[in-house]
Amino acid sequence: MRSPILLAGLAVLSLGACTTVPSARTETARPFLPAAVPADAAVRAPVTILVSIDGFRPDYLDRGITPNLSRLAANGTRAAMRPSFPSKTFPNHWAIVTGLRPDRNGIVSNNMEDPAGKREKFTMATDDPWWWNAASPLWIDAEAAGIRSAAMFWPGASVAFGGVREDEWPNDVIGGRRPDDWTPYGEAVDDHQRVDTVIDWLRRPAATRPGFLTLYFDEVDTMGHRYGPDDARTNDAIGRVDRAIGHLTAELAALGQPANIVVVSDHGMTPVTKDQVIPLAELASEADGRAVETGVFASFQPVKGREAALAASLSRPRAHVRCWPKAQIPARFYYGSNPRIPAWFCLADPGWRIMAKPPTRPTGGEHGYDHDAPDMRAIFIASGPAFASGRTLPVFDNVDVYALIRRVLGMPQVADRDGTLAPVERALR
Repeated sequence: MRSPILLAGLAVLSLGACTTVPSARTETARPFLPAAVPADAAVRAPVTILVSIDGFRPDYLDRGITPNLSRLAANGTRAAMRPSFPSKTFPNHWAIVTGLRPDRNGIVSNNMEDPAGKREKFTMATDDPWWWNAASPLWIDAEAAGIRSAAMFWPGASVAFGGVREDEWPNDVIGGRRPDDWTPYGEAVDDHQRVDTVIDWLRRPAATRPGFLTLYFDEVDTMGHRYGPDDARTNDAIGRVDRAIGHLTAELAALGQPANIVVVSDHGMTPVTKDQVIPLAELASEADGRAVETGVFASFQPVKGREAALAASLSRPRAHVRCWPKAQIPARFYYGSNPRIPAWFCLADPGWRIMAKPPTRPTGGEHGYDHDAPDMRAIFIASGPAFASGRTLPVFDNVDVYALIRRVLGMPQVADRDGTLAPVERALR
């Protein structure tokens, strides 16, 4: 099903492509093409590309080093987006493509434990569908609607959604679905190669050409962690990703491929120093509780028989950190009902960390803090024939992106998601 928004905007975008990129339609005049050119070769239907730039704060657009992203924002709609809590990579990438906050989508952190103890600990390399099966992502929804999808990296895109991993070696996954085209994550695949993979998929005939694609860049987050959000090396990473966006838009124009491009990030980044550290041992004794995760937040499971002692220790007021039993985590976080969340949760103030050992780097950057903290804000840009031009939206929750993409793809809304179309509807043309 093609969205009326897409079809209405197609003629406008096609005309713009012809006037700004004269070579965009020259492929129809090449001698080796048959005299009767198929309609598909002359006019391509718009595709939707969801791009994630990990760790990209909205104010990075104001540094004067992002001409391509800034052009997309000026020609489309932009906003500062509120991540879901916790403001970590995997929970938020999954929230964006499922429309469900981490408490409901099952990916409650970058590191998790199975409360029943039957599975190994979840890490960012885990592809066992059991961890992911609580919520269907956009590419699965699109496939069900007859829209071919492709993922050039996205957390969870390599997982056979709905499948079951066998307990015995070689632990094959039985059943499940992935995007029609997907690539396993590889950090060594550079930005140019990632873009070229997307473009190669779009060179296909209409029957096998994807209509919904994802694209993921990680280096802004990596440099932000290593050196901090204000370091020159982080700016260099921002510039490199911006050039990759420019490569993407130039290749789309050369191909004559209209595209609705939605650029998001999963979270922001705030500076940290080695001096702003809360020693883990000051929160709880190992005899009372086991730390499941540490960093900007710490989570604990009590040692059997030591529940009261752990509660007494974590309930004591301390500077720069707040601790709650999971049932008492503030309601505004929408976090605490999922069984994968440990019994106690402690959140540091922005810029502080909870660590068992002192950090080695004097400075750096972190995320995972209160999702309402300004430095945790994420980027949102929507540009293409489906979107309004020169518009800025108020801050909205990232789970609303799911509803927006469904509308652009011409898919009906679903009622059981945390995100809704209302906060982002003004982004549409």
